[in-house]
Amino acid sequence: MEPQTQKTSAKDFFLNLGAIVALFTSVIALLNLLFTVINVAYPQITTYYYGSSASISFPLSTLIIFFPIYVLLMWLLERDYVTAPEKKNLGVRRWLTYITLFIAGLTLAGDLVTVLYYFLDGQELTAGFLMKILAVFVVILMVFMFYISDIRNKLTSMSRKAWLVGAVCLLLASIVWGFAIIGSPRSQQLIKYDSQKVSDLQNINYQVQNYYQTKGTLPDKISDLSGVNYSSIPVDSQTQKPYEYVLIGQSAKAYQLCATFNKDSKDAGVQVQTYPYMNGDTWAHPAGHYCFDESIPVSQYKNVPMVPLQ
Repeated sequence: MEPQTQKTSAKDFFLNLGAIVALFTSVIALLNLLFTVINVAYPQITTYYYGSSASISFPLSTLIIFFPIYVLLMWLLERDYVTAPEKKNLGVRRWLTYITLFIAGLTLAGDLVTVLYYFLDGQELTAGFLMKILAVFVVILMVFMFYISDIRNKLTSMSRKAWLVGAVCLLLASIVWGFAIIGSPRSQQLIKYDSQKVSDLQNINYQVQNYYQTKGTLPDKISDLSGVNYSSIPVDSQTQKPYEYVLIGQSAKAYQLCATFNKDSKDAGVQVQTYPYMNGDTWAHPAGHYCFDESIPVSQYKNVPMVPLQ
């Protein structure tokens, strides 16, 4: 006698689909979190840096929302399996489970191939690279082992709880490590303030350069920039006070741009922008009040006609 085919209801379809989507989202967010922390803990040495400070806010927010959704949906599905065991053989459940196993298996194989390729190719296996490889391997292996046990009906109520505890411990350890390396939300807010200050000073520096190109002289005070470049002069978003512009001398064509910073850019893991075409300027800074020494690169403007002062 052929087994009766169990029909898939809309509820069954969306519970299974929702669980898999929540799983994939949680895994991607967890790996994003780990990669961000590893990038800060084991920074790559490069010539120039672009961007701002690292942040774990988005992957952490995603984990806090989607992982409980995944646990809730899996609990609802398991409750249905207790009352209707035949639902374990639903086509949608088996298809989504095998798709998950397929993706997890490919990822594990790709992870190992990457390590082997770097080794055989003689490329440097840095600590950061190996940590990322290990993170992918551990997270994806846990997913693979859980679903291979599930599809083979090897999971009991106790083993499911053990898997849940293991997953929660991994998430909590990752979050604690992230805060330990990158800092608390308040620390991240202070770093973002500093990044905005650097960006504002770069903007003001550009306006000063443009002022010199237009007028043939440096502004005496920062308010002189108003209306010349048709753009507003940035103010400190943290204190709402103007930035400091100090004219060193017209003959030296030198000036300073100053701000008060919350963190040392090196200690905070901030990636500061550099502009090699402007005297190799770098915008790294210590904590506290600090002035950047700037000057007009006269060689860039020696063939540019100046507009005489009115």
